[in-house]
Amino acid sequence: MTKKVDSGTFLSMARQLPVIDVRSPGEFMQGHIHGAFNIPIFDNEERASIGTMYVQTGKDPAIKLGMEIVGNKFSHLIEEAERDAPGKEMLLHCWRGGMRSESLAWFFEKLGYCVTLLEGGYKSYRRFIRKEFEKPMKLFILGGMTGTGKTEILIHLAETGQQVIDLEALATHKGSAFGHLGQAEQPTTEQFENDLFNSWDRMDPGKIVWLEHESNKVGKVFLPEPFFNSMQQAPLIIVRLPVEIRIRRLISEYACYDKTMLEVSLLNIREHLGSLQTKLCLDALEKDDFETVAAHTLAYYDKTYGNSLRKRPPGTVYKLDFNTDDAVDNSTHLLDFLKTQKIYEH
Repeated sequence: MTKKVDSGTFLSMARQLPVIDVRSPGEFMQGHIHGAFNIPIFDNEERASIGTMYVQTGKDPAIKLGMEIVGNKFSHLIEEAERDAPGKEMLLHCWRGGMRSESLAWFFEKLGYCVTLLEGGYKSYRRFIRKEFEKPMKLFILGGMTGTGKTEILIHLAETGQQVIDLEALATHKGSAFGHLGQAEQPTTEQFENDLFNSWDRMDPGKIVWLEHESNKVGKVFLPEPFFNSMQQAPLIIVRLPVEIRIRRLISEYACYDKTMLEVSLLNIREHLGSLQTKLCLDALEKDDFETVAAHTLAYYDKTYGNSLRKRPPGTVYKLDFNTDDAVDNSTHLLDFLKTQKIYEH
């Protein structure tokens, strides 16, 4: 008899065993458990046809149609299972833990596989991870104006053994109007949450977790509400760099892109920049005067960032000045600074 387990147990087992998602490709693309393989029992059109038949003629005809469709796919399903679960052991789920997963589990077990089902399916997994984001963690938020090298500092902290979750890497977006440049297509918000949970679940709650300061939205994806609320309450360390260093960094990072792409990004924030500043930026861009473009856009982003800081709870913001953008030196300086603050010591 097929074993069914709850979401917590299922995800714990998923660290060693392959997860097989039997939902349609469309469902899988919308959101799936991090690292899962998709072996759809029905494609998008087949699933739609079965759903229509269920509504129009009832359950039994829909089941019959489903069985007819699956009957033509046995060899394909076997090939997929051999590829994704070569050890003959798998974790398997559908949307609600119903007929799709149970029927495919029966089929694979007949072929000698050891199959464990997710009780309640993907729907129960989504409920589970939303609750998990409410669990307390010792968070430190690294903030600072645009161009202060926060991402590089976080990367070095991770290399030295600190717990770091890179939200911008998970969102494939750097968080500004220019943040999509050089990035892959963003995931859906649902998939972003799933990938974020995969990192969150691996954190040791007894140790500090570092995050970069973000709004509740990175590009087009939203942070889970309880996760964002925890970020808002956590200590925020603002790193500050001289503006000339920040301008140099922005030129190095963005001047390599096609000017048409940069122009589109500038036009996306023209309502905030204002007509005059936008014209100055576009004229400077046309002349390859990237320093002027960077200076004007930094003025806008600095003002916006300053407004966001005023919304934070009092006593949660710490400021730290750097004279260099060397990530190694700044990471060391940052950790030394925190030792003097003793924020999480009781």
